[in-house]
Amino acid sequence: MAWYFIKLLISAGIIVIISEVSKKLPLLGSLIASLPLISVLGMIWMYGETKDMSRIADHAEGTFWYVLPSLPMFLLMPWMLRKGVGFPLALSTGIALTGFLYYIMTKVLEKFGMNL
Repeated sequence: MAWYFIKLLISAGIIVIISEVSKKLPLLGSLIASLPLISVLGMIWMYGETKDMSRIADHAEGTFWYVLPSLPMFLLMPWMLRKGVGFPLALSTGIALTGFLYYIMTKVLEKFGMNL
């Protein structure tokens, strides 16, 4: 149970740090957020708990493929916000676009024999 709380505190701490840094230095906050810290921590937690190399490899590969369709959201949202669209709609649209692109990515990868 203590291990669970350590993981929770470290993971939540990263989110709080990004949020606080972004208030004063938005680009530095963006840089920190762009680092694959959560994925790396996830792999560390999996290694520490299971030592299952196959599962860790699957996680790393899946993360690569899922990052690609999420990237357009980070171009769509600023464009919408600068055009005067409210944050909730811009965020919702970005999330919807990402979901749609995830779906497309899985269908394309299936054609090449990869199932995410």
